[in-house]
Amino acid sequence: MSKYLVKRLIRGIISVVIVVGIVILLVFSLINREYIFRGDPLVTKKMANEKVIYKYQCWEDYGYLDYFTYGDYLDLLVQNGELTSEVRNSVSTYGETANDDPDASKPYIQKFYDYCAQNGYTVVRLDAVKVGKRVKEGGDQQLFSYKNIPTMTRLWKFFTGILEVDTIHYVENDEDLVGERGLTFTFYDPAKGGKFSPAILGNGTKHKYLLYFDNKFPFIHQNVVKLHLGKSFSISMGIDVFDSLTQSQGSLVKSETTYPTGYVEESSDDLHTAIFSSGVDMNNSFIKTRFTDKYTTVTSVKASYSRIAISFIMGIFSAILAYLLGVPIGIAMARNKGKWFDKIATAYIVFILSVPSLAYIFIFRAIGMQAGLPGMFDIDSANPLQYVLPIVSLALPSIAGLMQWLRRYMIDQMSSDYVKFARSGGMSERGIFSKHILKNAAIPLIHGIPGTIIGAIVGGLITETVYSVPGTGRMLTSAINFYDNSVIVGLTAFYTSLSIISLILGDILMALVDPRISFTDKAR
Repeated sequence: MSKYLVKRLIRGIISVVIVVGIVILLVFSLINREYIFRGDPLVTKKMANEKVIYKYQCWEDYGYLDYFTYGDYLDLLVQNGELTSEVRNSVSTYGETANDDPDASKPYIQKFYDYCAQNGYTVVRLDAVKVGKRVKEGGDQQLFSYKNIPTMTRLWKFFTGILEVDTIHYVENDEDLVGERGLTFTFYDPAKGGKFSPAILGNGTKHKYLLYFDNKFPFIHQNVVKLHLGKSFSISMGIDVFDSLTQSQGSLVKSETTYPTGYVEESSDDLHTAIFSSGVDMNNSFIKTRFTDKYTTVTSVKASYSRIAISFIMGIFSAILAYLLGVPIGIAMARNKGKWFDKIATAYIVFILSVPSLAYIFIFRAIGMQAGLPGMFDIDSANPLQYVLPIVSLALPSIAGLMQWLRRYMIDQMSSDYVKFARSGGMSERGIFSKHILKNAAIPLIHGIPGTIIGAIVGGLITETVYSVPGTGRMLTSAINFYDNSVIVGLTAFYTSLSIISLILGDILMALVDPRISFTDKAR
C-alpha cells in the first residue's frame, strides 16, 4: 500500500507539472500580452513614454519578461565599485538621438548596449520628450531592455516560488528595525488588548504575527509558511491568488482595536495580518499614533466568507443533497426496472445529460425566482435563502449521475452468478439487494466521497457565474474574461493538486472499506 501511494503521489506531481506547463505555454505564448491591460484603468491614464514603461514593468511583474533599464545597469556598476553615485547621476541621461547624447553618457550607454547584447536582451530607446522648442533629455528609465522568459524558466520559477518560509532575516537593513531580530512568545496577545491568547511574534520577519489564535475557523493560524500561486493583475490587483481565495469579502466590520502604541479606536484593521513595510514614514502622524515599528501594512476585517468558504458551503450541501436523493432514487429505479417510476427518472437523467448545463440552470433559476427565492447572490446579505438556488443547481447533475450509475450497476449485477446463487438459496429480493448488490455498488460511490468533499472547494464555474456567487469557480471565469493569466495558472495548479489528492484519498478509503481491494503489486 505504501509503495502504491508513493508511486501515485509521484505520478500526481508529474501530472500537475505537465498540466501547469501546458497552461503556461497557452496563456503566455499564444495569447496577446496586450490583452491583460483591458481591465486595467491605470494604463489609459498614462501618456506616451509613461505608458510604454508601465506596460513593460507590468509584464515583468507578471512573469512575461525580464525588464532591465539603463538605470539598473548604472546601479549595477555602482554596486560593483566601477562607478560612484555622483558620476552615476551625471551620466544617467541621453539626447533625442544617439548623436545628441551627452559626451559623459556616451561610453556608458554603449556599455549598456554591449551588456544587453551579450545577455540576450533587446534594447528599447524611447524618444526624448520635446518641451516647446527644447528637447528634454531622456531619463535612465526611458532607455531599457527586455528578454522574454522561456516557458520552462517560467514553470521553474512558479514551482520554486510556490512556498515562502518567513524568517527573521526577511528585513535586510537593521536600521529599519526597532529592537533586535528574533521571535517572541507571549500568552497575552497585544492585538487583543493584552487578553490571554498565545501568540508568536517576529522582528525581522515579513509578518509580525507568525502564530496566533482567534475566533475564526480553524481558530489557530500561522504565517510562517505561505502559499503563493501568482499575483492577480485585474481580479485582485497585486494580491496573490491564494490570498484572494482565503481572505474575507464584503463590507468592512469595525470593532474596538488596540494598536501597538496602546491607542484604541473603532477600526476594521486586522493587526494579525501586519507585514513589514520598509517605505513607511514613521513620522507620519497617523502611523506614529498607532504603530511602534514598520509592521504597518494590514488587511481589513470583512463581514462575509472567503471565496473558498462560500464555494465549500455550497459544494458540500449540494453533495449531501445529491447523495440523499440520487442514491435512493437510483436503487428504486433498479428495483422497478421498466416501470413508470423508472421511466420518469430516466427522462430526468436524459434531460440533464443532453441539455447544456447553462440552459437548465437558467430554467431552474427562473422557476426559483417565481417562487420567491433570490436569483442573485449578495455578498453583504445575511439571507440564507440566497444559497438555495445555487446549491440545487449544483446538485442537479450530481443527482442524475448517481441515479444513472446505481441503476446501471445494480441491473447488471442482478444477472450475476452470485445473485442467482443467493436466489437459489431462498434469500429474498430485498436481502439480495441490501446485502450483495448494494454493498458492491457502494464501493465506487465511496471512492468518490473524498473527491466530492475536496471538489466542493473548487466551486461551480457556470453556476457561480449565473448567480454572481463570489466563489472560486467564478474567480476562474473572471480571470479568463480579463486575461488575468497569473490567476489562470495559479488556479489550474490549485485545482489539479486537489484532484490528485482526492483520487489518492479515494483509493485509500476504498481499500479500507473493502479488504478484497489491494494496491500491492501482487495480491495475496
